[in-house]
Amino acid sequence: MIEKILNIYLIIENGLVIQFKAKAYERSGEDENKIEFLKARAKLDFTDADLFDAPYNDKGEFMSYRKFSKLERRGMQFKLFEEIFSYYEVPENPLICVTPIEDGNIIAH
Repeated sequence: MIEKILNIYLIIENGLVIQFKAKAYERSGEDENKIEFLKARAKLDFTDADLFDAPYNDKGEFMSYRKFSKLERRGMQFKLFEEIFSYYEVPENPLICVTPIEDGNIIAH
């Protein structure tokens, strides 16, 4: 079955998530193969990925990467990517690979 999968990037400057970037693919096969594909494409996709706004609070302040990590550990980071999911018209709970870009450096997992 063909599924839409995403590489998502967190643009982090001075410890704050200031922007998201993303690139979508349509792939079939096992989830492990799709994840490996996204990881292999992570460095290549970054330059031509689409830009998205990062969340901020009522005071207009960006979220810290530390807070994002806490949300991620609790499985709540998907709520932050709703604009991306809507833009690419992906179904609920899509397969994604999230790569932090900290002060211009790709932090590959």
